[in-house]
Amino acid sequence: MLENGFLVDGKYKILDVIGRGGMSIVYLAINEKANRSWAVKELIRTDPRAAGISKKETDLLKKLHHPGIAGIVDVGHSLDQVLEEQGVCSEREVLDIGIQLCEVLEYLHTRKPPVIYRDLKPSNVMKKPDGKLVLIDFGAAREYRRYSDGDTVLLGTRGYAAPEQYE
Repeated sequence: MLENGFLVDGKYKILDVIGRGGMSIVYLAINEKANRSWAVKELIRTDPRAAGISKKETDLLKKLHHPGIAGIVDVGHSLDQVLEEQGVCSEREVLDIGIQLCEVLEYLHTRKPPVIYRDLKPSNVMKKPDGKLVLIDFGAAREYRRYSDGDTVLLGTRGYAAPEQYE
């Protein structure tokens, strides 16, 4: 795990952890020369699957262009952090979150081939300072392949994945 203040590639100063998954840690960093914030993803080397999944994730993200999907300079707080800090959301906020997420999922599902995100949960949704939401962590996402049972295996996070996945 990288420590706050650590300099990555000689230019990205680590500020804080903004996400953590089974195979990676995502940090908020700043490029002080360009005065821009960045997300830096560190693979957890103890998992032999991490390198292969990272390449798949990178290849997939290169094909996707939508304001609701995190780019390299998007910064914010995850929804679980927002909920922890502010508590319950108002009905208006919940509707706004739902609409924005539906727009992103519609975009993913209308790609050719469609993209299945597979790990929607508050810690994978970032809220930027302007209120816009972006999805992060496409490590479990896959392009749909007809007749591929591999896209329907148990994935996601208990409590957020569809209950029928656990039957």
